Amino acid sequence: MADDQQQLARVPPPMPAPLEAFAGAVPPAPLWFEQALAVEPERTTLMVDGAGIEMLTWGEVGKPGLLFLHGNGAHADWWSFIAPFFARDWRVAAISWAGMGSSDWRDSYSAESFAAEAFAAVEAAQLEAGGVKPIFVGHSFGGFPTLYCSVAHADRLRGIIMVDSSIQPPEKRWKGPPNRPGFGNKVYATLVEALGRFRLAPPQACENLYIADYIARRSLKEVEGGWTWKFDPAIWQRFRMPDLGLLLPQIACPAALMWGERSNLMHAETLDYMIDQMPKDVLLVPIPDADHHVMIDQPLAFVAGLRGLLANWQ
Repeated sequence: MADDQQQLARVPPPMPAPLEAFAGAVPPAPLWFEQALAVEPERTTLMVDGAGIEMLTWGEVGKPGLLFLHGNGAHADWWSFIAPFFARDWRVAAISWAGMGSSDWRDSYSAESFAAEAFAAVEAAQLEAGGVKPIFVGHSFGGFPTLYCSVAHADRLRGIIMVDSSIQPPEKRWKGPPNRPGFGNKVYATLVEALGRFRLAPPQACENLYIADYIARRSLKEVEGGWTWKFDPAIWQRFRMPDLGLLLPQIACPAALMWGERSNLMHAETLDYMIDQMPKDVLLVPIPDADHHVMIDQPLAFVAGLRGLLANWQ
């Protein structure tokens, strides 16, 4: 076999677009999902260092504070079917990071700017009104600012939970994005076409298509000529974050690591490295039969695991 054929043989086939077959129709959803979405959040916009930040809130002011922080390219509504399970006992908030969801884009992004957005949400949502510090829950990329806050702002936190936030050993660490100036998000002529192109990133199968449809519709915006994705496509060219591996040993508040047991980002080598670097009292919670997007793959198991962690810190 020629070298180029050998190379192609090692490349897995592209993951199918999960919503294409529905041609814009909404997939059927179970009752629990519909009941969760019926608990609608209050939607507001915060101004943080010149950028409008989308925020969703649930529950009563004065109860303990819980802040959900989404992953790369996602948005606050990734938590809209999860947060209502906690709204009875918690004051809950979720934000869309700058450059994502319905939040404004920035000229540059950093750990400090993301931390400022998170703590602006703590203040605006009154997550400390009950007299206790809040808990941050960060999925994937959202776990990186969460980790940063557990070091730089540990005195302001009751605890953090990182969900499938992969930090590789130094020799396998990400070296940064390619230099691709001038690129943008593709514009699709119709919403149906755009929904048909939606895929999870990193690629994985999706069994709960009603969740994929819900988040996909809220990942798009109407523009001249059709529909396009809300996230800033240049965010990784304008982003800086400290060495996350160096932050792991410095976690200075109660912490937990949750991950999907099938996640392609949390191989044994990665887990061993992270667990070895983190303080020994960090709690470890694998979620069975889940890939990287734990709240999509196993939403009710995710809720149960999270409830257990939160009860441990009460």
